[in-house]
Amino acid sequence: MTGAADAPLAAAIDVGANSTHLLVARIAASVEPLADESVLLGLGASVYASEVIPRDTAEAVVEALTTYVARARSLGVDEPLLLGTEPFRIAGNAARVVDRICREVGLPFHVLRHDEEGLLTLLGATGGAPLDAEIVIVDIGGGSSELVAAGPGRRPVMLGLPLGSARASAHHVEHDPPTPGELDAIRAEAARVLDGAPDASPARVVLVGGTATNLLKVGDPVPDDDELTRARLARALAELLLEPAAAVAEQHAIRVQRARILGAGAAIVQAILDRYGMDSAVATDEGIRQGAAIASARAGRAWRDVLPRLVGVEGL
Repeated sequence: MTGAADAPLAAAIDVGANSTHLLVARIAASVEPLADESVLLGLGASVYASEVIPRDTAEAVVEALTTYVARARSLGVDEPLLLGTEPFRIAGNAARVVDRICREVGLPFHVLRHDEEGLLTLLGATGGAPLDAEIVIVDIGGGSSELVAAGPGRRPVMLGLPLGSARASAHHVEHDPPTPGELDAIRAEAARVLDGAPDASPARVVLVGGTATNLLKVGDPVPDDDELTRARLARALAELLLEPAAAVAEQHAIRVQRARILGAGAAIVQAILDRYGMDSAVATDEGIRQGAAIASARAGRAWRDVLPRLVGVEGL
């Protein structure tokens, strides 16, 4: 058995609607992070307002990617995977920005399809291990949410939903803190969108990303587990409706930009729990980046061609 010190290294950098994230990890029996960093760029807000990636935002993305590629190389990964999600799927000038990234950063930039994003999220959340019960995984992003319903011995259903904390905030929230009516409108929209989600009777729901983990932090400053219960969610919502974003951010050591859209995220989480009749969900950061790092370590440049096999769904 390969020792942890001999296990391969891999890195993934994903540019989402809220943040650009770097993960450098050793891929052994589990994903062992060597670096896990992020910067909030607010790419989604710019795209939803203008339907393009503004020049200054594109420059910030290139700068962040250049910095993170250098960081990955300093830790021994020459070719980190560069990934783009919802903003790059919908921005009118995305192709030009991707071309600029490739030229200036010197690596391919992969704009993920919804199904690829779902498979990477599933791989990151499970490590490719076989499932022993039905599960629903939702990666709540700034611009979209990737939902995967999976279970033993059957092909997972993957769906990209036009539902994200930054997008919902841009459409519905005008106040700081948000008003109950604004969050009610987001919750109602989320319920409508989730009507199109696959039916499932999951043993557990897993919520991936900063929305869920930060709501857990606000709802219970010293949680002894990773369960985002309805009680913890209610406590988080009460504070988010009472305190402005700057106060929430200072109290819980989270970024102000994140705090501003956390109320929308809470409303989306409530709608997800309602959709699947659950009293709680597991909050985790292990998703797309972990999945991409595993895929890169196991398949190298061919990861996209063999992704279904890596997740264990090829041939089902």
